[in-house]
Amino acid sequence: MLPTGEQIEIESGDQRAVVVEVGGGLRTYEAAGQAVLDGYEPSDMCRSGRGQVLIPWPNRLQDGSYEFGGRRHQLPLNEIEKSDAIHGLVRWSAWTAGTVERDRAVMEHVLHPQPGYPFSLALHVEYALGPDGLSVTTTATNAGTEPCPYGSGAHPYLTLGSAGVDVLVLCVPAAVVLSGDEHGIPVGRFPVDGTDYDFREPKPIGSTRLDDCFTDLERDGDDLVHVRLEHPDGGGRTLWADDAYGYLMVFTGDPLPDVHRRSLAVEPMTCPPNAFRSGEALITLAPGASFSSTWGITPG
Repeated sequence: MLPTGEQIEIESGDQRAVVVEVGGGLRTYEAAGQAVLDGYEPSDMCRSGRGQVLIPWPNRLQDGSYEFGGRRHQLPLNEIEKSDAIHGLVRWSAWTAGTVERDRAVMEHVLHPQPGYPFSLALHVEYALGPDGLSVTTTATNAGTEPCPYGSGAHPYLTLGSAGVDVLVLCVPAAVVLSGDEHGIPVGRFPVDGTDYDFREPKPIGSTRLDDCFTDLERDGDDLVHVRLEHPDGGGRTLWADDAYGYLMVFTGDPLPDVHRRSLAVEPMTCPPNAFRSGEALITLAPGASFSSTWGITPG
């Protein structure tokens, strides 16, 4: 058995993507024979969050503890060196392939009540390929009998096949970046004006180290935000996200040997790190209520 379980392949024209049973995430996505995502081999376990689904919270939760509905909850700590809980509870769970068509696959999972998160979520993630590239729609439904806290995110690493990200040109239309402490927990926010974090106009990444959450996003007429990554010699990738995603984590992978400045993680998130504690942009789902969000990638 492969480390990530069943491999579900979808294709459209010259595009191909592989979704995996373990975590329900994206293992690979390519177009015109070129990798769009920095993926991994079928014989490998997913590392560094590549292509994973981050539910019911993205990024870090300080000390893994929070209060909701007048009760305190304690989650297991899975980033021991920083004493936090990171990236939710579904990354290593088995998902089921529901609808599978040539160019579309819907992955399904029920997150049952457990210590630290005594709530129930029915999850559906639809991966679809079309003329404009890949789209990913995530829907969460409160399947329990009481309100529950919810946030979601995704962890794709964009690649242009270069030796590293330093030469790549990045555009992130965000006016504000959150400042984090030594554990990556937000402690403030500041305008990007005049800082190394101002990527509102395209510029090379250079030596800038990024592991930062951007917000106050500029959107187009369809309420989509577009992050653009280009090679100076031509070619690029655009990651877009709808207005359910108010935050973008951008990560050059410096502390992780397998992705160290090799590719760029652009992570659409419905809430910032530590939202279960801060309450910022945290979604409360009433029993039976659903929440959907969509992001995607346009190659070329």
